[in-house]
Amino acid sequence: MTDRSETGEAGDPTAARPGWLRLPAGIWALGLVSMLMDVSSEMIHALLPVYLVVGLGASALTVGVIEGIAEATAAVTKVFSGALSDRIGRRKGLAALGYGLAALTKPVFPLAPTVGWLVAARFVDRVGKGIRGAPRDALVADIAPPGLRGAAFGLRQTLDTVGAFLGPLLAVALMWAFADDFTTVFWVAVLPAFGALALILFAVHEPPRPVGLRRVRNPLARSELRLLGGLYWAVVAVAAAFTLARFSEAFLILRAEGAGLPLMLVPLVLVAMNLVYALTAYPVGALSDRAPRGVILGAGMTVLILADLCLALAQGLWGIGAGVLLWGLHMGLTQGLLAALVADAVPAELRGTAFGVFNLVTGVAMLAASVMAGALWEVFGPQATFLAGAGFAALSLLGILPLDRALHRRSAAMGREA
Repeated sequence: MTDRSETGEAGDPTAARPGWLRLPAGIWALGLVSMLMDVSSEMIHALLPVYLVVGLGASALTVGVIEGIAEATAAVTKVFSGALSDRIGRRKGLAALGYGLAALTKPVFPLAPTVGWLVAARFVDRVGKGIRGAPRDALVADIAPPGLRGAAFGLRQTLDTVGAFLGPLLAVALMWAFADDFTTVFWVAVLPAFGALALILFAVHEPPRPVGLRRVRNPLARSELRLLGGLYWAVVAVAAAFTLARFSEAFLILRAEGAGLPLMLVPLVLVAMNLVYALTAYPVGALSDRAPRGVILGAGMTVLILADLCLALAQGLWGIGAGVLLWGLHMGLTQGLLAALVADAVPAELRGTAFGVFNLVTGVAMLAASVMAGALWEVFGPQATFLAGAGFAALSLLGILPLDRALHRRSAAMGREA
């Protein structure tokens, strides 16, 4: 849904400026909130798989189950928070609640004496992620001009991912400074989480609700879900198949550690992956505002196949490093693009619900993928895990064909309306 309140008046003197300079301040603020929370989360996440296996004696299957349950919990919560944001017509309050809950769970990680406590903390942290995710993404779509949605989601993803590689980098430095003391690093990670909470409370401002926008009484009613449209459900189907191929990044960490990467340097795996992700997410998002998005998505799936093959077949750290970098490139090619496709495909009053359902489906797929990856690792070894991922990525490429046709039909219809 497009109107003057979203795009600005014709003849805007800022139109000749680069896309990233034309993005509203709210997009930048939301990106910085995501960045700070990711610094906190990834400082912990970069060390948690090894801490579970080395420090607390958990198995790789346990790591897969924990990561899968954590992400699936977030996905289920997103459905209800997204629908609630559509019902009340407001996004910021729910997003702030989610960030606040995540911040409050961070002190549990350094205090946890057993795996059970860590599972509980990870679970509650992901509930917070679930509460904030769909309203935040809908808020990005509400604030961003439609012609710059790819750039807006790309910028937010870039800033989010800057945090995702700064966090592990800080973890490496602190592990060196504190002689591999996990607990101290986990305590430092508490600080940026509360910084993110302060920023969303005081620096993010929700735009006024557009005049005449339809009120939705029950966003999850069958009649409302039908209004999401065929293009939206095609995006969901392709994303679900694709998610089966991209299990938790915890397995990248375990692969590098098993190949001989020193414990202190293990977080560099996520640093390298997220650096590539951060460098590519905004340019790809901006490109997707001008180029066929189905083609870009297919390129991302192809890169994931190459990443999995490197990680499965490489014998040394250099080959594994190449796989990690390709993994980051596939993320930059796909994640912001999928979010922009969701925002474009649905009515404005149902954006929260659309992002919630999208994340539910992909979260369930992530749970299945992570558990399957852990089981394959335990029974057949890491090569089987990554070869299976390559197989699922190859199958997901088949879904690009109907999605691309749906995108072409939508473009043709818009051209006729214009």
